Amino acid sequence: MFQFIKNYSEIIDLTVQFIKDEVNNSQTSGVVIGLSGGIDSAIIAHLSAIALGKERVDLVHLPEEELENIHTEDAQTVAHDLNIPLRIIKISPTLDSVFKLLPNVEDSALAKGNLKARIRAVILYSIANIDNKLVAGTSNKSEISIGYGTKFGDLAADMWPIGELYKTELYKIAEKLDVNQKIITKTPTAGLWKGQTDEKEIGVSYEKLDKFLIGLENNRKEEFLAKKLQLKDEQIVRIKQLISKSHHKRRMPKKLSITRK
Repeated sequence: MFQFIKNYSEIIDLTVQFIKDEVNNSQTSGVVIGLSGGIDSAIIAHLSAIALGKERVDLVHLPEEELENIHTEDAQTVAHDLNIPLRIIKISPTLDSVFKLLPNVEDSALAKGNLKARIRAVILYSIANIDNKLVAGTSNKSEISIGYGTKFGDLAADMWPIGELYKTELYKIAEKLDVNQKIITKTPTAGLWKGQTDEKEIGVSYEKLDKFLIGLENNRKEEFLAKKLQLKDEQIVRIKQLISKSHHKRRMPKKLSITRK
């Protein structure tokens, strides 16, 4: 009923080939990865190193000074395990400059969080421009499905190697890739503000979310899924709202259609 992938080794091989093909077809020299210290970016770093060789992979960590140092330590752990240099660029000076221009942004946690994600995207793309590389996005299918990401921020990428993999599946992938256990067992967070966690913000665990999304893919009725997964009414409403309100994040900007006669 909730059919997760079974052959993870095959998926790893396909993803490695996908990264190779995207870089080769674009005639670029490698990839730039925003290494957050979380499991998704760690997986992308491991896959890219296998696909391209570590010398063609740029790892960039973009911390904000007021947030926990643990994310920087975890990013350093991943880079150390892969034997790839880690470039650390603090985004606080850029944030402060924008706050001076737009003081109201600092009053909104959402606007402030989105700004951080977009500043990070600008830096990653600037590095990619200079080094003739692609930005490898770290978004997974769970996040993309409910719009859990910032438009032109962490959703900005030249490719999404794990964009068809649910978060639950990524833990299996991480085990296969021998990602550091410290990263695998870490509570998922977008790192947008202190104490922020993915599951708290989404309102449901990734395991239940993923099973619900797979159920919808297989045309299962919401009532059946709610009962089977023991989801509360408000959780169902929350997931449905996230899906419907984020449709614009999953498509290219619409253009007015004009016919020339």
